[in-house]
Amino acid sequence: MSFWRDLLGLGASRLSAEQQARLRAWRALPEPGLDLAMPLLRTIVADVEASGLNLFRDRLIAIGAVGIHESRIDYADSFHVVLRQEIASGDANILLHGIGGTEQTGGQPPAEALLGFLEFCGKAPLVGYHSPFDEIMLDKAMRRHLGIAFKRSWLDLSWLAPALLPERAKSCKSLDAWLEAFDIVNIKRHDALADALATAQLLQVLKYHGEAQGLRSAAALIEAARSQEWLAKTRK
Repeated sequence: MSFWRDLLGLGASRLSAEQQARLRAWRALPEPGLDLAMPLLRTIVADVEASGLNLFRDRLIAIGAVGIHESRIDYADSFHVVLRQEIASGDANILLHGIGGTEQTGGQPPAEALLGFLEFCGKAPLVGYHSPFDEIMLDKAMRRHLGIAFKRSWLDLSWLAPALLPERAKSCKSLDAWLEAFDIVNIKRHDALADALATAQLLQVLKYHGEAQGLRSAAALIEAARSQEWLAKTRK
């Protein structure tokens, strides 16, 4: 029942007038030109923590994100929020991401947390590692609490990295392996903001290699990642 409630987006009726106005303002923002050179485009690297890995059953717990603009990671341009949970996730899950039961039940009201994330991102393209999980968890939460579908342009580094660096891809099969390959330190694994910051550093490395191959825009990098995904699936 919860899945269908999320899918149908039954949360909008619970929004206050002020929240509805904020949502309308976000919807009215112009879409960025993905064909712009990456330094001219603000990009958001995002990561989420959830109560588990089941896309139907589990809930979004936290969001971390950091902005990149003019080829620089802007540590001041970052976002982190814990969504209030009616019931905290299990002990094993808490040990993984470190967000305790009291922090979960005392988090921000979900609609406020999600509106804050939308306002932070604007309409910037999003970047992640294995981004479909992040995308689906965010979409589920947005449908449930805001009554909207969250369909944005995502650049998935899990496909972009092997597309640009096929030789390294033979030994790098995970985010941790790619980070280690480029001496990128993740200060707190499975923390949404720390994972986003580490992923942002990986993006900087991959952008350099993309530019060397003539891929200078977000659209070109997204297409390279999608082509790599398609090739991988056709080889199975």
